[in-house]
Amino acid sequence: MAKPNWLNVSPASGSGNGTVSNSATAHTGRVARTGTVTVTGSGVTTPATYKVTQEPKAEFASFNNGAEMAAPKGGGTLTIEGKSNSSKLTFAFVGDSHEVDIPAQYQANGTSTDNAAMIEGDPGASSEFSFSLELSIPENETVEEMERVLKVTAKGGQSVQITIKQAAGDATLSVSPTEITIPQDGTAVSVNVTSNTSWTVS
Repeated sequence: MAKPNWLNVSPASGSGNGTVSNSATAHTGRVARTGTVTVTGSGVTTPATYKVTQEPKAEFASFNNGAEMAAPKGGGTLTIEGKSNSSKLTFAFVGDSHEVDIPAQYQANGTSTDNAAMIEGDPGASSEFSFSLELSIPENETVEEMERVLKVTAKGGQSVQITIKQAAGDATLSVSPTEITIPQDGTAVSVNVTSNTSWTVS
């Protein structure tokens, strides 16, 4: 039986008494992996074997951009990417989402997956995988930077957050109507001001 390809042994051969060093590539799956090493000897009928188990990586989820990322003032589709080895991921906003909805599906290991549903094939058992979520961000119509906090939670409860900072929108101001007539007796006539910033009248 051949050893697994993630396992490295050194030396690969020897004579007489000796020691075999066993090392491995980093294991990113959340379930331990095992393999069998076979040692055959010249003139020996029955080979000797030993079992190797590599400890798993703790269940996790992370965002590629770290703790924050930017969104343009004009809005649009924003793709958020990350990595995990969980069997289920749940996306939700913390606090005010400012009119942004969590989509029903996201991509997990290249497969369309329902939010908060078990991931088909459970790729995280054997190795970490990439995920991506597309958010539809509306235009920022205020003159202040807008923040939204997105959280992803793994099946085991591990969670991480990312703050999406949307650039401030352009200042706007208009009046309606643009022409009025005040009656002879001086009665007030109103003009409506529509703006997203402070203004003065002169």
